[in-house]
Amino acid sequence: MVPSPSPVPGPAPAPVLPGHRAVLAADAPMRLDGGGSLGPFTLAYQTYGQLNAAKSNAVLVCHALTGDQYVAETHPVTGKPGWWELMVGPGRPIDTDRYFVICANVIGGCMGSAGPKEVDPATGRPWGLGFPVITVADMVRAQALLLDHLGIDQLFAVIGGSMGGMQVLQWAAAYPERVFAALPIATAARHSAQNIAFHEVGRQAIMADPDWRGGDYMANGTKPTRGLAVARMAAHITYLSEPALHRKFGRNLQDRQRISFGFDADFQVESYLRHQGITFVERFDANSYLYITRAMDYFDLAAEHGGVLADAFRVPGAGGGRRGTPVRFCVVSFSSDWLFPTPESRAIVHALNAVAANVSFVEVQSDKGHDAFLLDEPEFYQVIRGFLDGCAAHRGLPRKVG
Repeated sequence: MVPSPSPVPGPAPAPVLPGHRAVLAADAPMRLDGGGSLGPFTLAYQTYGQLNAAKSNAVLVCHALTGDQYVAETHPVTGKPGWWELMVGPGRPIDTDRYFVICANVIGGCMGSAGPKEVDPATGRPWGLGFPVITVADMVRAQALLLDHLGIDQLFAVIGGSMGGMQVLQWAAAYPERVFAALPIATAARHSAQNIAFHEVGRQAIMADPDWRGGDYMANGTKPTRGLAVARMAAHITYLSEPALHRKFGRNLQDRQRISFGFDADFQVESYLRHQGITFVERFDANSYLYITRAMDYFDLAAEHGGVLADAFRVPGAGGGRRGTPVRFCVVSFSSDWLFPTPESRAIVHALNAVAANVSFVEVQSDKGHDAFLLDEPEFYQVIRGFLDGCAAHRGLPRKVG
């Protein structure tokens, strides 16, 4: 008797994640910058606070590359606090007693939104590399569809750092009539060659992992954890400043009195990076990392407007002319951020000044590097609170909903 062939391992069932799911583009697929379309598709999101009767207090928080929708609550996979609990919550700068906060996992992500990890309805298998390549503009189009689904015509504010800041800029450029205030933080109007290079190192680490299987690892019952961990380690270095690394680790040894003359983690900074890589693979998908980093690489707001960044912030005016955007801006950078340095923010401010936009700019003095926007920085919180309070007073929003 000939034995039956061993079954091909299928993808492990995905955990059921808490939160909201919206099925979007059900009537007509959403067009993508790459020339294809997507739809119907799912967008996973969380909300905090209460939408007022006029639907005028909605704040969209846009997450960064490795973030997700769990901005102000315990993460269901890691058990850690929400990634921006210092900023979002009752009495926080983004006060959920006053604002209705929405945060959606971007398309291409891996926390419930349509992405390479999810099942392609046409095949019944995970999308893998069959998922269409997406852009930051595609992410924002999906978020606009989510607002339509929620019946919200205009956002009181859209706010985000890093890749989230790119989404903020795209929102202001593509939907100025739907945004009252915009807060792009630690970001740029286009991805630099250096940043593209760092992303390429990470992608190559993932694709060089034998368990990547040409992107079809889920169907093969494998996971490129080593490659993804290395990608995270390389990227994490760019999120910190040299003073922050020195202050935290210096050349201190890890659990030993002398160097080992080997390749174990002799130094604390080595052990820290390995820990970052190991914990990251528990919550993130390798193909999503490829897709989202590529979306950031493609972001170039000026290129979409004839190479003139200021033109991204012009809107149709009376008599067929063009006028400056009505959106109010607060642009924030950090003095030690070498991933998105202050000159990148100044370029945004100069473009906004060129169209006489309402814009304020703050460079926060911090030695914590790019990740400072996620950390305890009192001056930063005061800036955000002050700007939002001023905009809320102009809009007549009460201190509390109801």
